Amino acid sequence: MGKDTLADIITSIRNADMDRKGTVRITSTNMTEHIVKILLREGFLENVRKLVENNKYFLVLTLRHKRNRKGPYRTLFNLKRISRPGLRIYSNYQRIPRILDGMGIVILSTSRGIMTDRAARLEGIGGEILCYIW
Repeated sequence: MGKDTLADIITSIRNADMDRKGTVRITSTNMTEHIVKILLREGFLENVRKLVENNKYFLVLTLRHKRNRKGPYRTLFNLKRISRPGLRIYSNYQRIPRILDGMGIVILSTSRGIMTDRAARLEGIGGEILCYIW
């Protein structure tokens, strides 16, 4: 685990999805809990549990997979980190990108907390673009 917790979370979820694993264990912080709530609400995750081990908190994520899939394996969802510690990307609410014409979501860090692109447009606020999910 490095200093960029969001990139570590995205990489852990992406690797578990490509390896067809059902669960992922990530460290629990306020930021990760908000992002996981968004993923759960949008239907990318099936279940989330909080686990305590040696006075450290972890989140156990159950990934959503298509069952009885035939043919080559394709990942169910793609995650891409946009803003990073070396280059922050900000956007106002009018210029928030639409991923696959609204099929995907953009997660933003705004002055009112971490939210999706749809919620930010409704509130009329912009912020730092954290990641794309489609």
